[in-house]
Amino acid sequence: MTTTTTTTTATTTTLLLARHGQTVWHAENRYAGVSDVPLTDEGRAQAEALGRWAAAHPVDAVWTSPLSRAIATADPACRALGLTPHREQGLRECDFGVVEGRTLAEFAAEDPEWAAAYLADPVAHPFPAAEDPRAAAARGVDALRRIAAAHDGGRVLVVAHNSLLRLVLCSLLSIPLGEYRRVFPRLRNAAITETRLTAGTTALLSLNVPCE
Repeated sequence: MTTTTTTTTATTTTLLLARHGQTVWHAENRYAGVSDVPLTDEGRAQAEALGRWAAAHPVDAVWTSPLSRAIATADPACRALGLTPHREQGLRECDFGVVEGRTLAEFAAEDPEWAAAYLADPVAHPFPAAEDPRAAAARGVDALRRIAAAHDGGRVLVVAHNSLLRLVLCSLLSIPLGEYRRVFPRLRNAAITETRLTAGTTALLSLNVPCE
């Protein structure tokens, strides 16, 4: 009797993560979480650069946060490739609570102790009325895994947000969430961070690669 063993090779999905272009609030160093803030002229130029990059490095699909700054950033890439973008609620930015539209310095002047606790551990001490960063990380990871499963073995451009993507990267790479601001100080606007997801594991291939 002969037994045949079938070996299944896990496929790898490449997710190219990009933060949206610069916004009016970002230019002023203000927290823009769930607020729908438009891109600046520089932000629109960054989006066009991302579009040129996508034309030279084609992807199979484009997914974005539902917020307009992410949609506008992805638009040139979609036009260049003839793709219709997909929206994913799980990719929205964290809600920063009372700090929405304000700077950290403004908040620190009002409540220095809370600001210091936030800087020491932004996950254990999020801003008042803010979304729990652990919940944000979980929904973001779930969203990326759904996207990877929908495009098994493909290449996907994902346009989302600075804090959410940093939390997600920490979660996927088994880095303590409370370290996200230290390990990933910031994701540059419209720069590419390449990850590969294979059977529940994640590899980080590049971080903050500019499009120009």
